[in-house]
Amino acid sequence: MSAIITARDVGQDYEVGRGPFRKAMALQAVREASFTVEEGETLAIVGESGCGKSTLARMLTLIETPTRGDLVIDGLPVTQGDPSTAKRLRSTVQIVFQNPYGALNPRQKVGAILEEPLKINTKLPAAERRRKALAMLAQVGLRPEHIDRYPHMFSGGQRQRIAIARAIILEPKILILDEPVSALDVSIQAQVLNLLQDLQERLGLTYVFISHDLSVVRHVANRVMVMYLGRPVELAPVSALYETPLHPYTQALLSATPATRPADRATRIRLTGELPSPFAPPPGCSFNPRCPLANERCRTERPVLKPHGASQVACFAVDEGRISLN
Repeated sequence: MSAIITARDVGQDYEVGRGPFRKAMALQAVREASFTVEEGETLAIVGESGCGKSTLARMLTLIETPTRGDLVIDGLPVTQGDPSTAKRLRSTVQIVFQNPYGALNPRQKVGAILEEPLKINTKLPAAERRRKALAMLAQVGLRPEHIDRYPHMFSGGQRQRIAIARAIILEPKILILDEPVSALDVSIQAQVLNLLQDLQERLGLTYVFISHDLSVVRHVANRVMVMYLGRPVELAPVSALYETPLHPYTQALLSATPATRPADRATRIRLTGELPSPFAPPPGCSFNPRCPLANERCRTERPVLKPHGASQVACFAVDEGRISLN
C-alpha cells in the first residue's frame, strides 16, 4: 500500500479575542502533527475535547488551510491554499459530520440534498443525477421512495445514512468521519458502523475516523493516533495500542474506557490537574503537569514521536526505560 495522505509538522493557528482595546491572542489548535494514511486503511484520531481532532479534520477536508507544515493528499500539496488544487481534491475527500440533525438542509428533499454535490462538481444532466441519487440510497440501505421526503421525516440513524450517501456520491477516495456515531443511540451506532465497514470494502475507501470513544475505535481502526493539546503523542497499530499502550496519557484514556468483560477492565488511572490552556501551553512536554512520571527533562524539553516496537511515542519516560515496552 502507498500513502494517500501525508502530513509533516502540520499546524493550525488562530487569532482570537481581538477587540478595539485588546490584542488578539494566539491559539495553536494543532501543532507539529506528522502522520500518513495508507490507501484502504482506517486511521482513528482520538483524544479529549479540545485536543485538535476536529481542526485536523477540517484541514484534511480543505475547509481550512494549514498555517504551517506540509500536507499532501492523493499526490497533491494543499498547504499553499491553491484554489485549483482544492477544486481538484473536492471529489477526492469528503466528510461526514457528527450531528445528522444539523448536517442536512431541512428545506430540501433528500433527492435535492444528494444531487447538490453533482450539480456543483459535475455536468451530469438532471436524469443522470436522479439515477445516481437513487443508487446511493440503495447503497446505504434506504428505499427509493425516501428520495422525495424531507429530513425531519427520518430517524437519526437514517439521517446519518443520507449524510453518508451524500458524501460518497462523488465517488471519493477518502472519507473523513468526524464522530459519525456519537449522536446516535448505541443500537443504531452498530448499524451505521457496519454500513461504513461494508462501504469501505466494496468501494475501496480510506477512512480517517475522528472519535473520543475508544471502545468504538477498537473495532473500526487499523491504526490509532492519540492527540493531546494539539500534538500527536502516540501512533500505533490498533492491537499494539490496546494491548501495550506506552504513553501515560494513552494508558489513562484506556483505563477510563468501559469494558463489559471483567478480564478487559484495567485499573483506573486518575489524572490530577486540569487540561492546560491552549493559549499558554506548558514548556517541555505538554502532558507534564498531569503526568505521574514527569521529571525535570519533561518540564524543559519537548519529546518527539520516536519508533518503539510497532508504535511511535513522544515520551521521555519510554525513551529512558521508565515505562516497560513489554
